[in-house]
Amino acid sequence: MKREERYQKFITYFTEHRPIAETELIYDNPYQLLVSVILSAQCTDKRVNMTTPALFKAFPTAEVMAASTQEEVFQYIKSISYPNNKAKHLVGMAKMLVHDFGGVVPADVDELQKLPGVGRKTANVIASVVFNQASMPVDTHVFRVAARIGLTINAKTPRAAEDQLVHHLPKDKIPIAHHWLILHGRYVCLARKPKCPECGITGICKYYEKNYKL
Repeated sequence: MKREERYQKFITYFTEHRPIAETELIYDNPYQLLVSVILSAQCTDKRVNMTTPALFKAFPTAEVMAASTQEEVFQYIKSISYPNNKAKHLVGMAKMLVHDFGGVVPADVDELQKLPGVGRKTANVIASVVFNQASMPVDTHVFRVAARIGLTINAKTPRAAEDQLVHHLPKDKIPIAHHWLILHGRYVCLARKPKCPECGITGICKYYEKNYKL
């Protein structure tokens, strides 16, 4: 199967079977999503969603968080992985957001990456989810699933995978394709034991062809 055909069948399947695909993080505005995505690094969205209601009540805006301390924020996120570093990043992010960006979350990926705790993946999430830009965040799910299916070939780094996906996907499909890959990886194409018998795209999947097809 040619790569272009694989991409087209991938898009066709998920357009039909998952026409709505969104982040599972719960947020009300760009500031809240930015905080949630920073917290979600090496942590589940479920755990983040359990933590953020109290955090957002205490720090409803970037201005309020910027006026707080790492120690104060830590008390609200101590059940999250790496709470010390993340508390430091959140306060630093809020201070820069207020002082350098007028409290407004920027849309530009390069500008976003200037904020403490914001790497390229996080910046791409904000650009994609908030601003509907053709940005492809590559987390562990996207990296694994895209490679298994055969959407990416010999991509050794998240950036290499991102570049291949952005190159081959239609621009208007990039934001939702990011969620398709994440959700497929989270619930079907699991890291240790993918649920291939439950998967609807085995017909285009290189991993399935290699491991199961006779």
